[in-house]
Amino acid sequence: MTNINQQSAKMWSGRFREPLDATFESWQRSFPFDVRLLSHEIAASKAHAETIAAAGILVSDELKQMLYGLDRVIPLSLEESAKLTNLDALRDAHKLNSPGVGFVISAYSSIVALNPQAEDIHHFVELQLTKIIGDLALKLHTGRSRNEQIATDMRLFVREAIDNTLASLTAWRKALIDLAESAGEATMPSYTHLQRAEPVLIVHWLLAYVTMIERDASRLTDARKRMNLCPLGSGAVAGATLALDRNLAARALNFDAPTPNSMDATSDRDFALDFTQAIATLGIHISRFAEELTLYSTAEFGFLDLPERFSTGSSAMPQKKNPDLTELIRGKSGRLLGAATTLATLIKGLPLAYNKDLQEGQEPVFDAADTIAGILSVLPAFTASLKFRFDTMKTAAHSGYLNAMAAATYLTDKGIPFRKAHEHIGNAVRLGLETQRELQQLTLEELRAICPQFGEDFFSAITLEATLDCHDVIGGTARPRVKTALDEAKSRLTEHA
Repeated sequence: MTNINQQSAKMWSGRFREPLDATFESWQRSFPFDVRLLSHEIAASKAHAETIAAAGILVSDELKQMLYGLDRVIPLSLEESAKLTNLDALRDAHKLNSPGVGFVISAYSSIVALNPQAEDIHHFVELQLTKIIGDLALKLHTGRSRNEQIATDMRLFVREAIDNTLASLTAWRKALIDLAESAGEATMPSYTHLQRAEPVLIVHWLLAYVTMIERDASRLTDARKRMNLCPLGSGAVAGATLALDRNLAARALNFDAPTPNSMDATSDRDFALDFTQAIATLGIHISRFAEELTLYSTAEFGFLDLPERFSTGSSAMPQKKNPDLTELIRGKSGRLLGAATTLATLIKGLPLAYNKDLQEGQEPVFDAADTIAGILSVLPAFTASLKFRFDTMKTAAHSGYLNAMAAATYLTDKGIPFRKAHEHIGNAVRLGLETQRELQQLTLEELRAICPQFGEDFFSAITLEATLDCHDVIGGTARPRVKTALDEAKSRLTEHA
């Protein structure tokens, strides 16, 4: 069996006479963060083993030993980690043999601490595999390069992160739709320029966010389709030097096909950029929702109560209930934007093909995936716990001249050009402001002094219900339209569940 200390020499050391500067060696290692790609590296290595076996590099018994050894890497790593952490807890957290479930932070940290000789995740797996099956492990790198390995591992990670995000988004969509359904025909004011505009159904407001996150889900789904190609077999830059059937690895890893160009495959990080940018847009939408809830929960609005189990208090002011969850979401959305910006800035100046700069692109992707997973872990239950103050919202929707647009529409229906109708209603609003009355409180005589076309039917045209229903177009807040929109949102949710 190969001596581990000897085997721990650098994977590229043959050409060099001088050892690495110790400080530089420590500084440039990626293993402290790419350790989290362990399960993906194992999966890609198993696919490669089967590919080189098909090419005659491994005989049947060697392939069996290789696959056995690769399957033992994670359990061995956990057993070694037990020296620093609780093994049973790690096993529960990792759920051994469950693909895609990552180690907890304590497991990552202990594995890195116990393996200071490992440069990166690829080197670590080779070292661990050598412990298990000896010199046979050295055959695994036949016909491949770390450039294609990290490209493959990152695609597997991003694909898994997309799938997890889509599942969590479905849960949040359901919570929003359930909350909307529970609101019935309750109303609230809408806002433009943060000023009250027109009354809308609460359902209509919530469905606006459902519409946004449906677009987010579509972006992530599109990104997944584009990135689902397998780089294995691309070599360092020009393609594998062996006659490998690249379709074998692609199928084994559930990719749609091999990547079409080796130079692009080893240096491409578009898939990561697509992911972080889609997540950043999703973060913006979630942040807007959080901002509205923060505002609406203040005493100045008083539209809703934030659930106590998702709020905290003040260490100084006993009366406070602070909206920590919505504020944290606003803050964390900035991290998502930062990850996308970091990655775009990193890639923009790189010549073909692989460059070491790309190592810096891993952590922003990991952070984006972790951040959105954290947000979406609490958002569905939080959303389901929201309690509206329907009376307060209705009062706000039924005052402040929010029926002025419906009033102008009334005059337009009487044959008056909209610009003239707009001016007449503006005059009526000014009269109301001067006398501290709403439009519906003005007398018919006062209204006819402004415009003779006002009739008795004006007052029924500007009730809250009539004001809602005059927006009777697809996408409008008319009650029948909103009911249809809610039904359609529920159907789309069922289709994608």
